[in-house]
Amino acid sequence: MALMKTLALQFKACDFFGTYPKLFNFPYCQSRIGFFFQPLVVEARANARMESAKIRNRRMRKKFNGTPTKPRLSVFCSEKQLYAMLVDDQNKKCLFYGSTLQKSIRGNPPCTTIEAAGRVGEELIKACIELNVNEISSYDGNGCNHGERMQAFEIPISRHGFLAQ
Repeated sequence: MALMKTLALQFKACDFFGTYPKLFNFPYCQSRIGFFFQPLVVEARANARMESAKIRNRRMRKKFNGTPTKPRLSVFCSEKQLYAMLVDDQNKKCLFYGSTLQKSIRGNPPCTTIEAAGRVGEELIKACIELNVNEISSYDGNGCNHGERMQAFEIPISRHGFLAQ
């Protein structure tokens, strides 16, 4: 039966070229043969790319805040759907919300998600005209890849002049 103990060794500063004495704790186990050290296991974080995209998004939202006249355009693209919002960060309100799941955008005979993403962009332009929005403060892609749905969504918006071509 293995017993866990910690061994504390103290070295002097001159032994390791330091200025202060350091206290080292080494985990070791006792067996019938003698003492042996357990290996140190370091685990890596999963999804480092997704976490960095979230961190970049938080940092960007600190710099670019939407106002009622210049809202922030936030777009999220999942594996199958696309969601878009015009956000007024000062009043904490959503001025427009559209997704490829809405029946009004999909139409009575259902269309593909790529065509629906283009229709979401057109609905966004109509909402901007009604709200007298001529400019957006920032385009927040939420770290999503630019696939076919994102491109279909961006075409009507760039024609209206919201995105730099």
